[in-house]
Amino acid sequence: LSPCSGLTHESHRKDVEQVYLRCSEGSIEWMYPTGALIVNLRPNISPASYKHLTVCIKPFKDSAGANIYLEKTGELKLLVRDGERSPSRVYCFGYDQGGLFVEATPQQDISRKITGFQYELMSKGMAADLHTASAPCRPCSDTEVLLAVCTSDFVIRGSIQNVTNEAEEQESIIHVGVNKLYRQKSKVFQLTGESGNWRGQIKTLLECGVKPGDGDFLFTGRMHFGEARLGCAPRFKDFQRMYKEAKDKGLNPCEIGPD
Repeated sequence: LSPCSGLTHESHRKDVEQVYLRCSEGSIEWMYPTGALIVNLRPNISPASYKHLTVCIKPFKDSAGANIYLEKTGELKLLVRDGERSPSRVYCFGYDQGGLFVEATPQQDISRKITGFQYELMSKGMAADLHTASAPCRPCSDTEVLLAVCTSDFVIRGSIQNVTNEAEEQESIIHVGVNKLYRQKSKVFQLTGESGNWRGQIKTLLECGVKPGDGDFLFTGRMHFGEARLGCAPRFKDFQRMYKEAKDKGLNPCEIGPD
């Protein structure tokens, strides 16, 4: 299979295998792991750009049978321990910090054990902009909102229909009713039902304490492992104000209809 759609690696020898992945995102599935797997991420970009890349991996929920390390010049740093259960946890590191070394753990019975994870390569600026770094729940400044409108994977005007909290995954799912769709990278927001309303779901951290409320918001954010992740989300009336003020001063970084 193409590494972009998921690479399946089978080995029954206690050896070290090398795998080269050229895509910027995809997944690896290693069935009945024995020995070790060296994962070389080699995207089709200039090597000079490698230092600006961040690598993120998200283990499959039922991944088992191997430890995942960050390896550089023979030194190993444990990223994911075999059997560690942290649903939805994502592990990120700079591309220049090393590669991935996946080592099978000793098993009495390796049958049915499958180690797997999704991976994404992104620019360091984009990774920081996921709004989940140092202060994931703080409100965005006017400048951050206006920039998010220009650079986000999705930008919509909508209302919060409901919020579902998932304690195990430490996440909240925001069920959004869309009043205006400015942009979306993938089809997260779709027409539903006979009424012809646009709806979709956006995920954020449980600690942010999002609750259903009246009024419209401007939702922005990025796609991360196939899910819409919340970025800046000011009330729409506040966005209208900041957009008009920036436009009057000629400072808005891009044009978008605020109505």
